[in-house]
Amino acid sequence: MSGSIVDDAGWEDANGRFLTVSLEWLRLLLRRQIDRRARPPAGPAPRSRPFGKRSTVDTGPARVSDEQLERAARAVAQAEAVTPPPALVDLAASLGLSRFERDTLLLCAAVEFDPAMPELYALAHGAEGRSYPTFGLALSVLPDPAWEVVSPQRGLRFWRLIEITQRGGQGLIDSAVRADERIVNYIKGLNYVDDRLTPLITRLDPAPGIEQALPPSQRAVADEIARHWRAGGGVPVVQLVGQDDAGKRLVAAHAAVVSGLIAYRLPASLLPAQPEELDHLARLWLRESTLLPLALYLDVEDTDAGEARPPVARFLSRMAGRAVFATRESWPDLGRQSLALDVEPPTPAERAAAWRAALGPGAEVDPLAAQYGLQLSAIREIAAVSGGDPDAAWRACRVRTRPRLDALAQRLEPKVGWDDIVLPEDGRRLLGQIADQVAQRTRVYETWGFGERITRGLGVSVLFAGPSGVGKTMAAEVLANQLRLDLYRIDLSAVVSKYIGETEKNLRRLFDAAEGGGSILFFDEADSLFGKRSEVKDAHDRYANIEINYLLQRMEAYRGLAILATNLRTALDNAFLRRLRFIVEFRFPGAAQRKTIWAKAFPPAAPRAALDYDRLAQLQVSGGMTRNIALNAAFLAASAGSPITMRHVLDAARTEFQKLELPIRDRDFAWTEEAR
Repeated sequence: MSGSIVDDAGWEDANGRFLTVSLEWLRLLLRRQIDRRARPPAGPAPRSRPFGKRSTVDTGPARVSDEQLERAARAVAQAEAVTPPPALVDLAASLGLSRFERDTLLLCAAVEFDPAMPELYALAHGAEGRSYPTFGLALSVLPDPAWEVVSPQRGLRFWRLIEITQRGGQGLIDSAVRADERIVNYIKGLNYVDDRLTPLITRLDPAPGIEQALPPSQRAVADEIARHWRAGGGVPVVQLVGQDDAGKRLVAAHAAVVSGLIAYRLPASLLPAQPEELDHLARLWLRESTLLPLALYLDVEDTDAGEARPPVARFLSRMAGRAVFATRESWPDLGRQSLALDVEPPTPAERAAAWRAALGPGAEVDPLAAQYGLQLSAIREIAAVSGGDPDAAWRACRVRTRPRLDALAQRLEPKVGWDDIVLPEDGRRLLGQIADQVAQRTRVYETWGFGERITRGLGVSVLFAGPSGVGKTMAAEVLANQLRLDLYRIDLSAVVSKYIGETEKNLRRLFDAAEGGGSILFFDEADSLFGKRSEVKDAHDRYANIEINYLLQRMEAYRGLAILATNLRTALDNAFLRRLRFIVEFRFPGAAQRKTIWAKAFPPAAPRAALDYDRLAQLQVSGGMTRNIALNAAFLAASAGSPITMRHVLDAARTEFQKLELPIRDRDFAWTEEAR
């Protein structure tokens, strides 16, 4: 039967009319059942009423005629013949319910629409205490009954449309059945995501101007996903593979928008561990994606792949809806058909074009595009708040991309520059080359085409080798200051773990967090982790080598600057050294260098008496020791209320030697005013 087409407001009225006539039809069926039970049998009249009291329900005339039921059924048929159909009719069609299952669901939901229904249920059961619907009542009251309605594989139980309360010793057919709250609201015309899902999922909102938020390289991936989603049929799980988490979310959001869907993100860490709970969640999501135009973004980024694999594979194998599976590396077996697509950050050329469009054609944008792997939407936001100033945009990018490394690294505030560090000429030259290579990456890799021939090692990996206190950390600060980047000193005690696999997990978190931002990673005393690879004699040797190989792999893939500092270069394996771009030797300073270091150790504002730098240069101290001595001498002078004198410096030097248990010769620290 064809019906009229209604708009949203008209549909609400039509849905209300359908429910009204459907409930009236249901009341007539219940009253006919009540009438059958109340009809006196042949023989003597019963001594009393069945329940010992008069019912408060108006059960109508003594008998419900077939004509009454036919008129009510025609009214239902007429009310449901609208487009779009009433909610209950649409629900039954979407979930494949038979007419009897649809009517049974109405029987279970009716109590939410008519407070008088419980007494009708009890009268129809013929038992005062059973004021609830049951499968048995449905089979005895509704037309065309079918026993398959009780099957867990049929619509009502498969889709969790009803809840069964089965008390001890009670049969399934006689147990209380009620409609699920979400389904009752859907029948009323209220369609929203189930409350049991909302604590687990978050809306994957598309960026403003989604068409412009994606570069061509990412838009092609989003269009491929949308094509599969629109094709219908056996929709595969789409695996979005790569390191660019923000890019994958934008790609999924764009694919959902062009497909007319709403995307929600579900972290894999929130999947239940128990199979029964996991199956229930998958069934619940599948039901919601049938009732609403939904797409799922299952995020495995922050979850250990080994731990996540069983629940993720089980979950995906049990839900056939449109789903995106975000991971770093492709998974070969997900329990259902899958399609793996790589998502890369916008290319430097795409980022440069976005910066140029946002800051103006005359702005110097290549350094911004080379250093910060931002999405185009983030570029437009930063450009808008920076007032078109590239320097302000750089500072905003640096803050925005600052990684969360507090548990694994310490951020150092660079306070020294080229004038503060004392190095041999070859060392300064190498540091300058390192800074130049970081700054000129886009020109060499993109403009000149070297990136097309190099598949790994696009970052800059550097080794600083030398004893403690000779300037390795200061050199890293100089580079960070020159390049205007954040410097992170890696806490190796937080990275290296005695538990197998934990070190790789920590290294992955470290590099993933630093990727795409303005960060220099500085591994101090790296020989404790990157020493010679041992021969495999036992399981611990084998896993130690795995940790080192994993580190080498991540360093080659890291697009930033990574600096390893070691006190002993000979502790490093030659195979490891070959993968480094630069090796800078920091030697113990000679007398001439020590004199220069002493001259730079005291700030211009510090009051000083005449200091004999030639005499101080005779002390066998490193740059780090010099800084400690100068600081302690300043405190001695401040306590004495005088300028810093040689006596203060030599006393502080003696204390430093004692602290480090170095040999002390009294003549090295002797000083009198006559000796000036």
